[in-house]
Amino acid sequence: MAKSENLKQWLTRLDCEEEINEIFRNLVILSSEQGKKIVPARENVFRAFDLTSIDDVKVVILGQDPYPQIINKVPVAHGLAFSSNVEQFRPKSLENIFKEIEDSVFDGFDLNIVSRSVNLEDWARQGVLLLNTSLTTFVNEPGAHIHLWKKFTLRVIEYLNEYRSGLIFCLWGNHAKGYAKYINKESHYILESGHPSPLSANKGHWFGNKHFKELNTILEKLNGKESCINYY
Repeated sequence: MAKSENLKQWLTRLDCEEEINEIFRNLVILSSEQGKKIVPARENVFRAFDLTSIDDVKVVILGQDPYPQIINKVPVAHGLAFSSNVEQFRPKSLENIFKEIEDSVFDGFDLNIVSRSVNLEDWARQGVLLLNTSLTTFVNEPGAHIHLWKKFTLRVIEYLNEYRSGLIFCLWGNHAKGYAKYINKESHYILESGHPSPLSANKGHWFGNKHFKELNTILEKLNGKESCINYY
């Protein structure tokens, strides 16, 4: 599979080419032994790194693992945390993210979120690294490969922590918050809250965190208004 220039740069800086090859060797073995299909499609596994160059990262939104569903023979997951590759599949977590943007950034103005694409590639192109801590899973088996990707994900976070400054890390839910200890709060910004999933959001742990407004306030302060993220 041909690698994008952005991905080549990531892998070179992270010095993890052999580690990635080993992960894929293990995935092939597991898939063959268990007769299970892996998502996302191979060409989308590193989509977050294809779209967001290592030097252009402004914000890191940390998810857990890819959506395990396939809709009409198309994997919902496409390498971007919280993003959906199938417009007919609107994840509840993402709907809650859009609702929080309406409430915090636009003061409750109705943006008609049902018309907003569930594909977040436009965010990725603006410097939002939509990073899952596991880049693959088996169909209908969430969390199946977290153990395989843990070391790689940690290397990404540690690299950004050490060699970049002024990044905003959004850590939603206990799983993501577990990575806060690898981030230097003197050099970066950490925004923590509950997860946007209905289970968490409906208990009052998500809505009202105002993260999307806050991160744009930080970006404007650091690099001017033109650096703010256009969510819609």
